[in-house]
Amino acid sequence: MKDRLLHTPDGVRDIYGVSCERKLYLRDALMKVIKGYGYGSIETPSFEFFDIFGSDIGTVPSKDLYKFFDRDGNTLVLRPDITPSVARCCAKYYSDADLPLRLCYCGNTYVNKNEYRGSLKESTQIGAELMGDGSVYADAEIIALTCESFLASGLTEFQIAVGNSQFFEAICEGTDITGEDRAAVRDLICRKNYFAAGEYLKSIYAPEKIFNILGVLSGFIGGKEALDKARNSVKDIDKAVEAIERLNDLYDILGHYGYDKYVSFDLGLLNPHDYYTGVIFDGYAYGSGRTIAKGGRYDNLVSHFGKDMPAVGCVIELDELLLCLERSDADIDASTEIITVTYSDKEEYLKALAKAQSMRKEGKRVCLCDSAGGGD
Repeated sequence: MKDRLLHTPDGVRDIYGVSCERKLYLRDALMKVIKGYGYGSIETPSFEFFDIFGSDIGTVPSKDLYKFFDRDGNTLVLRPDITPSVARCCAKYYSDADLPLRLCYCGNTYVNKNEYRGSLKESTQIGAELMGDGSVYADAEIIALTCESFLASGLTEFQIAVGNSQFFEAICEGTDITGEDRAAVRDLICRKNYFAAGEYLKSIYAPEKIFNILGVLSGFIGGKEALDKARNSVKDIDKAVEAIERLNDLYDILGHYGYDKYVSFDLGLLNPHDYYTGVIFDGYAYGSGRTIAKGGRYDNLVSHFGKDMPAVGCVIELDELLLCLERSDADIDASTEIITVTYSDKEEYLKALAKAQSMRKEGKRVCLCDSAGGGD
């Protein structure tokens, strides 16, 4: 029994020593970048009412939530995603605030997922949300902010895959793919399982022209030239063309930031969170097969809480980013040096204390120790 108490449950872990120092150092470095863009801090509760993350919001499926009850019988959940919580706060506390509104946060999320053995069920996210600005300039700011955060962390080999969820929706409009069928196809494309998506379309006897969805979504991945090819394929679908033009404009603006070289386009990129309505992106880096950042536009989310407001945001997976940096041997300058000042009696203790206090004011980490190993 005692040995069992020494272990953590599956999906969570202790972080200690140098690893903990590095994580906290990295957290502070990223928050400094985000605040440099004018973002103010916000904190939301670790658990909320179930409806904040319900199916109509389009966040994590109910089966993947950690659920429990309060004394009044209300269903509560550990937050799986911080963005809906920020949207709730925005509708409640900032309904009359001057827009745009820039908010940032750092907190843990909890998802009871089983897709990958050994994957973390508790993870730390650093996020930025730009509320009340529906322009492509806001999209560019969020992606540029993500790139700058990566560079500030010491990461150099990374890529931002950018898509537009409006593109998929535009292609589906006017077809027989609606409701659950559209959701099923969307989920398969989200997981890049185009073969299974094609089989599903066959199973519902979809018209032959609908199979162009897979060809367009899976065939156009790359630089700006991929957007030109895609435009020619959907030139008769106005909303799909608009989605491509948005990405073209975004690319041009990111060029002025100097971050266009980190961007590639993937028109088949979709996010499991259904609340995204426009530009979406995932960040990848050498050393990890998982996304280390993700985000996009969610213009309808805040309206679920009673306030119509366009919004775009991003989250950086701090644990995954740290893992990438460690695997690439990046230098994370998280000094862990602790200076020891010793004493052997009361007289020496007072001198040692004065010395330690002086060094602490200089920013050094100092501990006092009895040279005899005593404590009395």
